[in-house]
Amino acid sequence: MAPGICSKLVRRNLFAKLALTFLALLLGVLVAVDYFTERALRSNYERMGFAQLASLAGVAQAEASQLPALPPANPEDKTRLRNWVAALTASGARVSIIASDGQVFADSLGELENQGSRPEIREAFEKGTGRAIGHSGAISGTVPGTTPGATPGTAHGMVQGDVLYYAVRQNTAGGAPIVLRFALPVEGVNEMLRAFRQRLWLAYFLIMLIAGATSLVIWRSLTDRVERLKEFSHRVAEGDFRALPSNSSGDALDALGISLNQTAARLDKTIRTLTEERNLSSAILGSMVEGVAVVNGSERLVFANPGFAEILDISVPPRSGSALVEVVRQTKLIEAVRAVLSGEARVEVEINAGTVRERFFAATVAAVRASETSGAVMVLHDITDLRKLERVRRDFVANVSHEFRTPLTAIQGFAETLLAGAVDDPQNRGRFLEIILQHARRLAKLTEELLKLSKMDADRLEMEIRRLSVTEFVESCLETARYRAADKDLRISVAIPENLPEIAGDQQRLAEVLQNLLDNSIQYTLPGGEIVLTAQSDGDEVVLTVADTGIGIPKADQLRIFERFYRVDAARSRDGGGTGLGLAIAKHVVEVHGGRIWVESDVGQGSRFHFSVPVFDAERRAVRSPLVK
Repeated sequence: MAPGICSKLVRRNLFAKLALTFLALLLGVLVAVDYFTERALRSNYERMGFAQLASLAGVAQAEASQLPALPPANPEDKTRLRNWVAALTASGARVSIIASDGQVFADSLGELENQGSRPEIREAFEKGTGRAIGHSGAISGTVPGTTPGATPGTAHGMVQGDVLYYAVRQNTAGGAPIVLRFALPVEGVNEMLRAFRQRLWLAYFLIMLIAGATSLVIWRSLTDRVERLKEFSHRVAEGDFRALPSNSSGDALDALGISLNQTAARLDKTIRTLTEERNLSSAILGSMVEGVAVVNGSERLVFANPGFAEILDISVPPRSGSALVEVVRQTKLIEAVRAVLSGEARVEVEINAGTVRERFFAATVAAVRASETSGAVMVLHDITDLRKLERVRRDFVANVSHEFRTPLTAIQGFAETLLAGAVDDPQNRGRFLEIILQHARRLAKLTEELLKLSKMDADRLEMEIRRLSVTEFVESCLETARYRAADKDLRISVAIPENLPEIAGDQQRLAEVLQNLLDNSIQYTLPGGEIVLTAQSDGDEVVLTVADTGIGIPKADQLRIFERFYRVDAARSRDGGGTGLGLAIAKHVVEVHGGRIWVESDVGQGSRFHFSVPVFDAERRAVRSPLVK
C-alpha cells in the first residue's frame, strides 16, 4: 500500500489512530523498560563488583604487615612486594601499590606511570577509600575521551567504562601512607547485558506481534461495526429508516446502535407525520377554490396554489422565488401586500380585472410573523358570480318594473280615456279596447314566462322525456317560422343528415327553444337575408345550429345574452314584442335536458346559436332527468 494511502487511512480512521497510538505507547514502555533494566543490572553488577573489591581490600589490609619497607630498597624487597601483589591477584583483580605522590611501587600487570591524578587515588588519600569507573587504558595514562587531569567519573558510575577501581589508604611502618588500588574488569557484564537484551528484545518483538495482531483483529471488528453505523446513518439521511441489526455484544457501540435505531424510529414517525400533514395541507390548498399565496419580506413568492393562478388568469403557474410584480399585475393587490409588509396586520381590498370578460375578486392580505422571517399571506376569493348575480338581480328588478310599467301605463291611460267619455265614441272605442287587450296579453305572456322561470329555478318544471326524431321535430317548428320569414323576405334552409340518431327530450319544451332561436334570427336579420338550420351528431349528443346573416352580437354582450331581460338592442326587441326572457328560458330548458347552449357571432356577419340534446339511450327508456319534477 502506498505511503500516501496509509497516511490518508490513518488520518480518516479513528480506530487506526487508536491502534497506532496503543502500539506507540507499548513500544515506548518497552524501550523504557529496556533502558531502566539495563541501568539496574549494570548498577547492581557494579555494586557487587565494588563489594568484592572492598572485601579484597580488607584482606589486603589485614596482610599489609607483611609488606617490606616502601619504596623497596633492594631486589629482595621488590621481589617480596611483587609476590604479595601476585597473591592478591589470584582473586582476579588487578592490584596496584601507589605512593602519596602518585608513584607506583608495584602493579600486578606491569609498570605504570604516575597515578597521582587519578580520582580514586586522590579520594583515598583524602577520605580513606576511593572509587572510580574508567577504561582499561586509563591506568597507564589519561582516560580516553578526556583531557589530562580531568575527572573521568565518580564512584557512582556517572561515566561508564571497562574497569571498576577501588582504592584504600594504608599506613606503613615508615610513616608515609600508601594506597592499595584494586581494579576489576567489566567486559563480562557487557556481554551478559548484550545477551540479556537480545532475549529481551525478542520477547518485545513477540509482544509487539501479539499486540499488533490483537489490535488488528479488534480494529477490524470495531471498524466494521462503525462502518455499519455510518452506512446506517447514510441510509437514515436518505430516508431509509430500516432498523440496524444488533450484535448483542453489550458494549458502547451496541448501545449506540440501539440508540440510533430508536432515534431513526422516532425520526421516521416524525417525518411520516410531517409528510401526512404536508400532503394534507397541499391537498387542501390545492383543492381550494380560493387562491392562496405566501410572499416573503423581499416580495417574492414562497408558495402559490393552483387557485391563485386561476383567479388571476395566469397561464403559467408561478414558481417559488418569482418576484411578486412579475406575477401580479393588479396594483391594488401589490399595494396591499406592501402595506402588510410595512407593518399593518390585515388589509382587505376588492379588485376588478378584465375588460371583455370582467372579473371580480376579494383579496385578504394578512401578516405572517415567524421567529426570524416575516411575510404576508394572500387569500383571493373569486366573487365574479356574486357580483354577476347582484347585477342580474338589479337588472331583473329594473327590467321587470320597466316591462310591467309600459303595458300597465297604456292600459291605465286608455281605460281612463274610455271612462272619461271615449266609451261613447264608436270610432275610437274599439281601437282603445284593442290596445288594452294587446297590452294585457303582453302582461299575461310576461307573467307566464316569469312563472316558468320560477318553476325552473325551483326545479318544479314538469317535463316528459321521450324518443324524438330530429327531422320530425325540426319540421314541426318550421311552419310558423317560414310564415314570419316570408313577411321579411328571408330564406330559411334546412340541412339535416338522414342518419342522425334519435334524441331524448320533451318535444314541447325543445320546440320552445328552437322556436325562440328562429324568432330571434328572423327579428335581427335584415330583409333579403338567410337563415340556415343544421344538425349533426357529436358522439352522445346531437347539436342543432341556427345560423343567420343578421346584425350580429358584440363580443362584450355574448356572455350576457342568456341573462334574464338582457337585450343587445332593447328598443328593437321591445318593439318586436319580445320580453327578454326567451334565451334565459331556452338555456334552462337545454340544461335540464343535460345539454348546453352557446353562441358564435361577429358584428355585421350574423350569429350562430348552437344547442345540444342527448342521444336517446335504449337502455334508459324515457328516464326523467334528476332536475325534472
